[in-house]
Amino acid sequence: MTRKTVLIDTSLCTGCKACSVACKAWNELPAEKTQLITSYQTQNAFTTKTWTYMTFIEKYEDHKMNWLMRKAQCFHCADPSCLKACSSKAITQSESGYVVIDQDKCIGCGYCVENCPFGVPKVDQVQKKSYKCTGCIDRVENNLLPACVHTCQPGALSFGERDAMLAQAKKRLAEVQKTHPKAQLYGETEMGGTTYLYLLLDGPEVYGLPVNPTIPLSLTLWKDVIRPVGGLAVGGAAAAVVVGVFANLLRGNYRSSGDDSINHADSQKGGK
Repeated sequence: MTRKTVLIDTSLCTGCKACSVACKAWNELPAEKTQLITSYQTQNAFTTKTWTYMTFIEKYEDHKMNWLMRKAQCFHCADPSCLKACSSKAITQSESGYVVIDQDKCIGCGYCVENCPFGVPKVDQVQKKSYKCTGCIDRVENNLLPACVHTCQPGALSFGERDAMLAQAKKRLAEVQKTHPKAQLYGETEMGGTTYLYLLLDGPEVYGLPVNPTIPLSLTLWKDVIRPVGGLAVGGAAAAVVVGVFANLLRGNYRSSGDDSINHADSQKGGK
């Protein structure tokens, strides 16, 4: 299967939250009690039972109130830091671009949580398992639209082949920039190119997104430098021990306790 992309056009989003409801319905996730945070936003972080939610930003600029709304979910990065960080090989990436957690293999270490630049995965402290948006890979691989895309009434979400979605996004961006000059694409190159591609009306920092998301340097050093070198060092030390043992065997430096007692007895006899 070729790589897929979901285009999220925030200029068309009405903040209806139908995508969040559809996500819970399809994945059989229970409702959670929320409270008003700001504007019309009632949630500001992912949980093990909420994999997508809406953010609302009110920005007053040039004597005009701008409503900036964004559907938040896992980006399904082409170069995912969660996959790189996973110590139990519970996280995999499909040919279609989706990054999925296998709960049967997950040990709840939380490395994916600590290293995701978007703060997406969350660990269930009771089950000791990590959870996040699956991208509805079970639907996608059966030629169905992701639940959120299927339910979006204003047409803010589009799904298709990555090249086609990029072309559609750039065409739409040129149109939107006529009235929103700060509009830009987010996810075309970030983290290697994300499966969920945004058309934002303003800079990513306004939406609470990192301007230049990257894999943490500490993770890169550990996985690509320290761990491999440490493995070589341990392997070298083990090899040195083995070589040393064989060398001593060849030199006859190892004798059984029986041989030593016989030699000792012979020496006693010779002394009489």
